[in-house]
Amino acid sequence: MTLPRSRHRLAAGLVAVALAAAAALSGCTPEQVERAGEDVAEQWTVPAFYQQPHPVPAGEPGTLIRSQRILGAPNGAKAWRILFRSTDVLGHPVVNSGIVVAPASAAPAGGRTVVSWGHPTTGSAQRCAPSAGIDPFDLVEGLTGFLQRGYIVSYTDYTGMGTSGPNSYLIGDTEGKNMLDTARATRELLGAEASNRLVLWGHSQGGQAALFAGQLAAGYAPELDLRAVAVAAPAADLGDLIEADIGDISGVSISSYAFTAFEEVYGPSTPGATLDRILTPAAIAALPSMARLCLIGQNKALHAIGEPLVGKFLAADPETTEPWATLLSQNTPGAVPIPVPLFLAQGDTDQLVRPQATAAFVEHERAIGTRVSFLRIPDTGHGLVALRALHDLFEWLPANRAGATVQD
Repeated sequence: MTLPRSRHRLAAGLVAVALAAAAALSGCTPEQVERAGEDVAEQWTVPAFYQQPHPVPAGEPGTLIRSQRILGAPNGAKAWRILFRSTDVLGHPVVNSGIVVAPASAAPAGGRTVVSWGHPTTGSAQRCAPSAGIDPFDLVEGLTGFLQRGYIVSYTDYTGMGTSGPNSYLIGDTEGKNMLDTARATRELLGAEASNRLVLWGHSQGGQAALFAGQLAAGYAPELDLRAVAVAAPAADLGDLIEADIGDISGVSISSYAFTAFEEVYGPSTPGATLDRILTPAAIAALPSMARLCLIGQNKALHAIGEPLVGKFLAADPETTEPWATLLSQNTPGAVPIPVPLFLAQGDTDQLVRPQATAAFVEHERAIGTRVSFLRIPDTGHGLVALRALHDLFEWLPANRAGATVQD
């Protein structure tokens, strides 16, 4: 059941009143208090929104199933949660959830360019979905800047997050199709406001997703006019990522999500894709508990399970053990060139996605014909690289025919 809008506003108002005293002490503006109240009240209706209709309405990938206006949208913007159809790596139809944010002002003739953003790792369970958060806009690197420049920003939670579906963590084909189908659903939702021009932007896991979307766009979504792909510290070599990071808790956490997803997705149809070929019994026993936890908000519990497994997680090298080596390779971008300009940012002190791995990926992309602009950012780690790349990204986009209102 969904709360009527009048009850939404009443609940938001009551929460805002309760927050007012604390806000006065903390220096929050009245607008921030109002938005916080709206966001808290809206959490009462989120579970109902994510429940899929039975049966799921027929339609092509990207078909909009449901939308819900978000009351606590950023200033000067309007926003919706959306439920839409997509496709997974096995070719099965799936349902995705996500967010669309657009400037509140009238769109120019020809519509606005859509930015499909791929989020970094937040977990892999349904409840870890960015769109289901109290403030579903906080994670989006560059959201304010994109909106001020006239872009529409949309983002998928990825299959299996938000609404039910198969696991998709670091499954590049699924994530890439999710990003493209988010743009399709955005165009259906907004009509002429949203043009067919598309920019892909992602960080970390979202960088991998954006790279796959860039590779897939021409064949999977030919009606979209892909103008540019931009990524920050992408998961561009899964084997290297695991090898480099497995000696600390970050690597164990990422690997717990990834190997759980890979076994669930590929195990039934790929002989030998079982966890006991690469993981220790202790790691296998811990995976279900770790996979249920979100990286944001449950980090302490995740570390409590994962830290004892540091140095005791792998029983064999997944890069050399089949079929795991092939599965990691299949989910590593770079099999084909990206046909539009690629912007790639990397922090020089990143201890998760290592600079040398990203540099190797850039060299590979250039060798196969991708036009790459590579930005190295000094004294910057994994968490801040996307934010610190924004100034250069916003200058690079219009120069590569990817402005918010470019119509050529």
